[in-house]
Amino acid sequence: MSGQNNSAWRRAKWGAGVLALVVVSGCASLPDGASRDPRDPWEGYNRSMFRFNEAVDKAVLKPVATAYRDVVPQPVRTGVGNFFGNLSDAWSFVNNVLQAKPEGAMSSFWRVVINSTMGLGGVLDPATEMRLERRREDFGQTLGRWGVPDGPYFVLPVLGPSTVRDSAALPVDFYGSPIGHVSDVAVRNSLYGVQAVNTRANVLGATELLESAALDPYTFQRDAYLQQRRNDIHAGTPPEDEERYDLEEGETPAADAPAPAASGAAPARAPTRAPRRVLRRPGARTAPKAPAAAASDVPAAPAPSASQPAPVK
Repeated sequence: MSGQNNSAWRRAKWGAGVLALVVVSGCASLPDGASRDPRDPWEGYNRSMFRFNEAVDKAVLKPVATAYRDVVPQPVRTGVGNFFGNLSDAWSFVNNVLQAKPEGAMSSFWRVVINSTMGLGGVLDPATEMRLERRREDFGQTLGRWGVPDGPYFVLPVLGPSTVRDSAALPVDFYGSPIGHVSDVAVRNSLYGVQAVNTRANVLGATELLESAALDPYTFQRDAYLQQRRNDIHAGTPPEDEERYDLEEGETPAADAPAPAASGAAPARAPTRAPRRVLRRPGARTAPKAPAAAASDVPAAPAPSASQPAPVK
């Protein structure tokens, strides 16, 4: 027994060492030509974790999900998805209440009631046929609803894309899920495993399209995730005052620059932060500026007197 424990401990240490090596190898550099995104200050680490997750997915999760899709009939897979969706609706109801969204809370509540009874424990989905919209909410969205910033982008081992806020909310989501309250450890872990495989099988087509179309899968996944989370938190209508990441600090977008003054009107004096250089056309010459003569250096011409006769020609 002790030999098996030692062997398991050595395998765990080996796996942790490989993971640490993968992470450290990517922390210092970015791909050639890649520009750092302010939302992703840990891009070196995130790219390394992204590659690690891809390796795990290709070695384990994707083959299992592909076999699951090919062997299990579509109606059964739909029923499995409905069952786990019904469990998530219960947690969505709690988060809709915490976000003060009465319409979403009532929709989630009646979805759980109808699907748990008429839908045979959630295997069927009559609530959708009754036009009760599913409104997925989690604790990360609840924090964002009340102004908690998302923080830097962060890739979690195996779980994939996230942010600092969403990662901090994960323990609460796990605790709030009905699966987490199953007392039997074997049953609970089996439910988590089936849920992961079913979820992965549902996105096999999307990941294959991503691998074939995206020039940089990491950037595509990051931008898609951040945009989707922003839409989820703001119910599909995010505010327009989003920070611009393509401008330097203090720079004004071209659309916001003041319009030129109309002809004949005095140009408005725009505030400047620093002296501006005057740009001239290449090759153009400017005449030297003549020194201004002082009034005291040039004698004024005497005014003609009325008593003086005009010169005779």
